[in-house]
Amino acid sequence: MNWAGLEVLLGGVSKYSTVFGRVWLSVVFIFRILVFVVAAQPVWGDETKDFVCNTAQPGCSTVCYNHIFPISHARLWALQLIMVTCPSLLVVAHVKFREQKNQKYTQLHTGKYLYANPGRKRGGLWYTYLISLIFKAAIDGAFLYILYYVNDGYGLPSLSKCSLNPCPNTVDCFISRPTEKRIFIIFMVVSSALCILMCIIEIIYLLFKRCHKLLRKHLDQEHMKSIEEHELRVLSQSRAKYIRVDPTASSTQSLNKFIKELAISEMS
Repeated sequence: MNWAGLEVLLGGVSKYSTVFGRVWLSVVFIFRILVFVVAAQPVWGDETKDFVCNTAQPGCSTVCYNHIFPISHARLWALQLIMVTCPSLLVVAHVKFREQKNQKYTQLHTGKYLYANPGRKRGGLWYTYLISLIFKAAIDGAFLYILYYVNDGYGLPSLSKCSLNPCPNTVDCFISRPTEKRIFIIFMVVSSALCILMCIIEIIYLLFKRCHKLLRKHLDQEHMKSIEEHELRVLSQSRAKYIRVDPTASSTQSLNKFIKELAISEMS
């Protein structure tokens, strides 16, 4: 597979990502794709050829290998890397959709546009980005579980015993370079867990930033409302201050007239 092409394609995601998203991309490219292509893939290249069982029975080694390794680690990691990077392409596709929509709108309305910055995480793009993070964390978590369930843990025994047909009896099977493979398994598991942690941190960061923005907007609205109420109160008091009282009228008539004019001024 052309991993360099995938790296170039996902490089465009970096400019639409947060700081945590850029760290996630760096971990994926350097500690997962690069290590997988340069080191891990060649180590697993000889797994079937160098898997040896101490029997000459035809088919025994093949059956035992299939039992011990239901799925190849290298192929499982390749599938994981492809699937875990696909959600990031949703963000790029959404931005491209915005840009095309913006271009069509500009052609119909000269000098106007729908989005000042199509790559800004506002509106639907924010939800697309959040969903992509959830999918990435879920995919990595699912593959870690599959790797643990299929291989009965993250370890790799140097010696395995097999008694399946057509083996004549219980035979000993040996895996080539078990220690080296065990180190790479631990490395890939830790890097996957780190990517899950980065996705969770970025999700919390986005939610906190969104809640902070909504809270600030609510406080600003309350502040503006209180300012308007204060200005109306001051204006009503200033109008009441200049209400004329007839000096020739009786005190009861003056008081009633004052209340009436004050009510009219407040209504106006």
